[in-house]
Amino acid sequence: MPVEDPILQLHEALQAGERVALATVVHTRGHCPREVGAKMLIWRDGRIAGSVGGGCGENRIRLAALTALDEGRPVVEQVDLLDDPALDEGAVCGGVMEVLIEPFGS
Repeated sequence: MPVEDPILQLHEALQAGERVALATVVHTRGHCPREVGAKMLIWRDGRIAGSVGGGCGENRIRLAALTALDEGRPVVEQVDLLDDPALDEGAVCGGVMEVLIEPFGS
């Protein structure tokens, strides 16, 4: 059975010599899908482990993580969920999250 924890998978990825990015929710305002401390690991091929919220916001974090891997430096990405189209469909979001994205590996 595969390991689901992003931190354990980070360890395994580094042991295997893979390049990955770790995204961590570091600040929230309003209603957000995940709390501070939520983590998602992103591989260069787009695979993920964990979650920072799902939907469009999580996809934006995935794309920012690929850029962080290309550039080799961390970035803080702000995800504005105030104008999320899902709100019209009854979703509970409506806040802003800041997510730290850190590249790891060689």
